[in-house]
This record gives sequence, C-alpha cells and structure tokens, in this order.
Amino acid sequence: MDIILWILIFIGTFLFMEFMAWFTHKYIMHGFLWSVHKDHHHKKHDSWFERNDLFFIFYAIVSITLFILWQYAGFWAGLPLGLGIFAYGCAYFMVHDIFIHQRFKLLRSADNWYAKGVRRAHKMHHKHLGKGDGECFGMLFVPFKYFKK
Repeated sequence: MDIILWILIFIGTFLFMEFMAWFTHKYIMHGFLWSVHKDHHHKKHDSWFERNDLFFIFYAIVSITLFILWQYAGFWAGLPLGLGIFAYGCAYFMVHDIFIHQRFKLLRSADNWYAKGVRRAHKMHHKHLGKGDGECFGMLFVPFKYFKK
C-alpha cells in the first residue's frame, strides 16, 4: 500500500482520537457513564487503579482489534488505524497520567508554555467536581486561553 496514504491515515487517526477523547469525556464520561468516571474527580479510594481506567482499556481493545483485523483478515488499514489509536493512547498516558496527575513520579519539572497551558486547562476541568458544569474536556489541544498568563 502507498506509504503516503498509510502515513495520512495514521496521522488522521491520531488527530481524530483527540476529538474522540473530547467527545467521550464530555458526553459519555460526564454523561451516562459518570459512575465510571467520577472516581477520577473524587479521590475517595485507596487504589492506584481507578474505574475511569476502563476507558483507556476500551480504546486499547479497539486498537488491538484493528491489529488483528490487519494481520488475520487482510484489512490493510487496520495497521495505521490501530497504530494511530495506540500512539494517541501513549501520548494521552504520558500527558494525563504521568505529567498532569503524577501517577508515576516523572516529568515533574516540565515548565514550558505548552506544559503550563495543558496543566492549567486540566486543573480548571477538575475544579468542577460534579457531572455537569465542566470545562475543557480535551487533552492535547486545549483552548488558547489556557496558554495566556
């Protein structure tokens, strides 16, 4: 298959996943599956694992399914689609779980304009503890206002 098309599908999938993260977060996590997501906003548990992590697992299963379809069903687009979802999942994990929430004590000293903006936007999101009245549901691409001082 043409490498340019493969790369475009990979990049397009990665970018589309930011939209999916925003949509899922706003309308599903803060909607009918709030019961799964709310432990992420209310740290009233002693476990390192949160029910909210099930969303991450869901997208991992989608990615793995696409790899299987590529390998065993001859669905050539399964590879760039699966890799795009996987790459977004890795970026999300690095930014959200490691950088912002410090689930692993890494990347604590990142202090550039992008890091500050993403942290500020996520802090504003977590300011709202309830299901409604939230803001800033994206992860990697947040509104420009959060990058201003």
